[in-house]
Amino acid sequence: MRSGSGARHARRPVSRTVRAIYLPRTADAGAFAMTTYGIPLLVLATTDSASLTGLAFALEWIPRLSAFALAGAMVDRYGTTRVLRYASVARALVVLAAALVLPACSTGLAATATVMLLAAVAGVLTEFSYIAAETAGAAASREAGERAHRMQTVLLGIEQVATLAGPALAGLLLQHTGVAGMLVTLACFSLAAAALAPRRLRQPVAEPAPVMTGLRTGWETLRSLPALAWLVTGMTLANLGVGLMQAAAPVIVVQQLGCSSADVGLIWSAAALTSLLAIAVCRTAIERYGLWAVGATSAAVVSGAGLMVATLAHTYTAYLIVIAVLMAGEGGMSVVLRTLRSRLIPPETFGATLGLTILIFLLPFPLAGILVALTPASALGSVVTACAVLQALGLTLTFARLRTLPGLHTTKVRPGGAPLCN
Repeated sequence: MRSGSGARHARRPVSRTVRAIYLPRTADAGAFAMTTYGIPLLVLATTDSASLTGLAFALEWIPRLSAFALAGAMVDRYGTTRVLRYASVARALVVLAAALVLPACSTGLAATATVMLLAAVAGVLTEFSYIAAETAGAAASREAGERAHRMQTVLLGIEQVATLAGPALAGLLLQHTGVAGMLVTLACFSLAAAALAPRRLRQPVAEPAPVMTGLRTGWETLRSLPALAWLVTGMTLANLGVGLMQAAAPVIVVQQLGCSSADVGLIWSAAALTSLLAIAVCRTAIERYGLWAVGATSAAVVSGAGLMVATLAHTYTAYLIVIAVLMAGEGGMSVVLRTLRSRLIPPETFGATLGLTILIFLLPFPLAGILVALTPASALGSVVTACAVLQALGLTLTFARLRTLPGLHTTKVRPGGAPLCN
């Protein structure tokens, strides 16, 4: 009886975590992946223009970045459940409206304006739901204590599985069911995220602060945490290369390598698979070697793959492999970032600080879109190489500095669970 009762009590936290954290995150991650990777494919299929695809990438990320800080402040003010539900329902309505409009104007200026507007609005709403789900996951990770990296590994794994399926699913739906089929599926993921959100993921703060006050609070919190600040700096430089790959992929794969838009989705699905495997390896590696060693190794993989893109990836297969390796390294760095972030940021300022940190290290994405839109296809290789060199130098400096700071040398545990300090 005692053991049975103990087993029931042991199962309850797991079941509650799955229901309150993992299931809503899974639905939202599916919507996030289809928005991020599917809508650019939709733009390419609608406009048949590589330049407009790069411009759409920039237009998608500029309002997204503007929404990050506001979303963090709104989560702190109103709580994660309300933000997640409202943003998910609004995204579903916007996408369904586009699904009704686009078949009537499949080409021309009206269609181009519709898909560009869809990219911007859906991107903003996606970031609101993402910040809400991320804040809830971080709160649950803090409750997990020294095993926080395990929960972060599961959450990141959910995102990578969604990224694995999302681009391929979007490509297949566009090819076999058309625009409406893809957009209706995206709306279904959004509505599922709203329906699965529990009654209360996180309490709003007692005295909600204005948005600008929240931004200042996030900035002050980030400045007070040197380890996190340096890691965000490194991720910002790394994301310049990653963003450039995402923005340039349709141009390189479709125009230079002569493949289809579905092949673009296959690249990101393969990249997500290798990233998922890397995340699983990092879960064990962090326990054995610590955060700094795993982060530095992942950064080296990202730097090496970035440098190889322009020099070695002259065929579709080679390009797919190099991008997959690049994203595997990025996945390892993300586990380190999430674990450190959930551990160091105080709960009362987490939403605002999260929004600010994401805003900072995602700033390169619209820049990458602008670079692709302005750069001739024949000169993209030189731009990719220059960004890869900058990325490698930045990551080397970042992890050299992090080795001298506290924060990345505490997550290393014995088999029994007791923490070790490097």
